[in-house]
Amino acid sequence: MYEIVKTTFAGLFFGMFGTTIGGFLGSSFDFKSNKTISFILEFAAGLMLSIICFELIPESLKITDISISLLGIMVGVIGMIFCENRVKKLERYKTKGNSLLTTGIVIGIGLAIHNFPEGIAIGSGFESSMKLGLSVAIAILIHDIPEGISIAVPLKQGGMSRKSAIFYTALSGVSTGIGAFFGCVLGNISESFVSFSLAFAAGAMLYIVSGELIPESKKMYKGRFPVIGNIIGFLLGLVAMHV
Repeated sequence: MYEIVKTTFAGLFFGMFGTTIGGFLGSSFDFKSNKTISFILEFAAGLMLSIICFELIPESLKITDISISLLGIMVGVIGMIFCENRVKKLERYKTKGNSLLTTGIVIGIGLAIHNFPEGIAIGSGFESSMKLGLSVAIAILIHDIPEGISIAVPLKQGGMSRKSAIFYTALSGVSTGIGAFFGCVLGNISESFVSFSLAFAAGAMLYIVSGELIPESKKMYKGRFPVIGNIIGFLLGLVAMHV
């Protein structure tokens, strides 16, 4: 029970800390440089890809056979597609009244939904090993910073106070803690569930990298600078996990 509580609080901390940093930056500075945000997105993508390739999938394969790992990856991808569709339906409301405040609220709700499988990644990672759990949690923390910025900017520009914008941005990270709880509970059932949860986390993160972070980065800035960020993130993840 103690381990479940500890992992849940770890998910809450890392999920809320990343979005809070993003909320603070987004409400304090005027982000006019797409180049900078694009670099951060690509850096997070590289870091997450490194964890997927060198930790999550190998660890899942080590515990059980490849069929469980493949199933977990596919369910993770499908789960993220479902979350993305929910977010797109919510985004339709952004045009009503043309309100920046509404835009920020909708983005916040969408990211809260999106943060749940990230929490499962943290929970199942800690259930496998402390090292893997921390690696996943730090990668998600970095990835949550630009997400926090994307919530805080429209909230602040829509008339909300700086403190309120930061508070509501941080609130979107709570679902990461909820996901961490479920990831840890599933991991406690059996080794097969640990393997499935790790593969699920890999699939969810793979979709985030391939379907969200990199495409969004390319829309914002098409130069080589963000690509360098991706490579740096990938190599840093590799070094961090094998030191």
